[in-house]
Amino acid sequence: MKPDPRSSVDALDAIDWGEDGLVPVVAQDASSGDVLMLAYADREALQRTLESAQAHYHSRSRARLWHKGATSGNVQHVREVRYDCDADALLYRVEPAGPACHTGERSCFFRLLPGTEGDATPGIGPTMGLLQRVVEQRLRELPEGSYVRRLHDRGVGYAGQKVVEEAGEVVVAALQGDDDAFLAEAADLLFHLSVLVALRGQRLDAVAAVLSERHRERVSESSESSEPSESSEQAARLSGPDRQG
Repeated sequence: MKPDPRSSVDALDAIDWGEDGLVPVVAQDASSGDVLMLAYADREALQRTLESAQAHYHSRSRARLWHKGATSGNVQHVREVRYDCDADALLYRVEPAGPACHTGERSCFFRLLPGTEGDATPGIGPTMGLLQRVVEQRLRELPEGSYVRRLHDRGVGYAGQKVVEEAGEVVVAALQGDDDAFLAEAADLLFHLSVLVALRGQRLDAVAAVLSERHRERVSESSESSEPSESSEQAARLSGPDRQG
């Protein structure tokens, strides 16, 4: 999201601030979709968020504006702000610079209510977001013994060869009908592809944006093709309901 003070007035007026002037704000990781925290915002906090593209909230305990990460450095870069159907709740989709929780946890929602344990399989969004963060961290720090460091040291060409190699192994496993091997090789392919993307100075988010744009274009094309053209409408009128083909 680009800071734009000019748009803040209309945005502020679109929100139902209620009697206390506050609305709940959910902060969500824009890459993984993970919910990071719940806070509150007043008009000033939302205005500062729109103007700076960094998350601002209203601290109810301190009764003042709260710039998330101003002290700790764990700021939240806001990519977009959404509001719900009743215009009385906000969603900040952010790129966090560090943990959202004061405990040091990445998300404030790290505790599981007793009796609600499940075996939910992690979704592709959160998992790929985690993979992207881990790969980027390895490339920043280049720790000794890291496989990502080895790929980095040998360069884009070598990483590209590994992607080709893993793609071939995925196909072989698919043809052999071994589901466990197929899934394992597919995971290896996604891992090496994520490293190659990062080595090229790109992010998986950018790949997702390309896919999303293609989808929008396809939906738009389908919508346009389904609308009756002027010539077809005219032919329908000429034929009339009583005409036989």
